[in-house]
Amino acid sequence: MSLRQWSGWIAGMCLLAGVSWAQASAHKSPAYGVVEEATERVMAVVQDAESYAEQDPERYYNEIQTILDPVVDFRGFARSVMGPYASSDRYRSLDEAGRAQLRDQLDRFTEVMRLGLVRTYSKGLLAFGGSRIEVVPPGTDDPAASRVSVKQLVFSDEPDPYVLFYQMGRNKAGDWKLRNIIIESVNLGEIYRSQFEASARKYEGDLDSVIDNWTTVEVETEVET
Repeated sequence: MSLRQWSGWIAGMCLLAGVSWAQASAHKSPAYGVVEEATERVMAVVQDAESYAEQDPERYYNEIQTILDPVVDFRGFARSVMGPYASSDRYRSLDEAGRAQLRDQLDRFTEVMRLGLVRTYSKGLLAFGGSRIEVVPPGTDDPAASRVSVKQLVFSDEPDPYVLFYQMGRNKAGDWKLRNIIIESVNLGEIYRSQFEASARKYEGDLDSVIDNWTTVEVETEVET
């Protein structure tokens, strides 16, 4: 199995969080608890879906989507991917009509990213339902920190586990949200930002065309397993 398939699964695992900060409070680190408990929740769905996903994929996608929607910062991720095209500076430079258009574009791109990511990586999840996953216990966190990186190890047939870092952020309500993931030193957010910038150049800055033609791609690597 190629690492491209694996990275599809890993990027799906990056959309894991499914419990609130309060529910995770028994752990030394709230963000650690979110990743650990949500991993179990998602993989339970994957295990159950092995019996029906091929015949009823929409049911499977909806099950995963239900876990992801409340806790993944899809809008923040989409805005980060849009980069300077959705920056605060650009927004302030626009007139009221331009600002309304940009808000609509961000809303549409958020939905495109949400649906594309979940469907792409839900498929990858099925191929790795039996993998052993370990969330590395953290050291002492700063309780006032608004961002935390959580390390996870994924064991396969390779001698060394794959290493992931979940970049978690806390919103104004104090809930931890997934913001980005780094897969074996590959920054997923940066990959998609580069894709968006290339597409924006192709369509000469026409963001509506970029969004209408967006395809969520999997992370490519050279390693084969």
